[in-house]
Amino acid sequence: MSIDQLLGLVTGIIFGFLLQKARVLRYDRQVGAMLLQDMTIFKFMLSAIVVGMFGILALHDLGLITLNHKAMNIGGVLVGGAIFGIGWAVMGYCPGTSIGAMGEGRWHAVFGVIGMIVGAGIYAQMYPFFKSTVLTWSDLGKLGLPEAIGVDHWIIAVIFALITLGLFRWFEEKGL
Repeated sequence: MSIDQLLGLVTGIIFGFLLQKARVLRYDRQVGAMLLQDMTIFKFMLSAIVVGMFGILALHDLGLITLNHKAMNIGGVLVGGAIFGIGWAVMGYCPGTSIGAMGEGRWHAVFGVIGMIVGAGIYAQMYPFFKSTVLTWSDLGKLGLPEAIGVDHWIIAVIFALITLGLFRWFEEKGL
């Protein structure tokens, strides 16, 4: 096992532990999130995004990593987001939480995992079709938000963090 694989395994275990401790693997939390009645999952994910964003930007600025943006493709984002949302609504779990729920012994989540595997296989088989249709809709190339709007990445990170903190405060005031 390489050091990268070992670090990935350790990071995954820590993330799974935090998912479990935050109780976001629970079906009632998933449904509450979809109904916008329980913001636990959103708070957890926004926290992870902010921490990850600051960590990745710091590593990039120190020259320890390079950023490699994926192509910004509006068609792929819209279709993929719709499929993700439908799957989450039908199953009651997103991909990460379905794996975590299985780890907790909630074996009904296995159907979500099987669905992800089957869906990935279908996508792989249909990729030539998607490449000439959906993936050609508004392909903006490999750019990030800082490049798209011409501002420093730290400005975006700080604004995002402040918006996140404001949302957290609002969620708490509303009892969400």
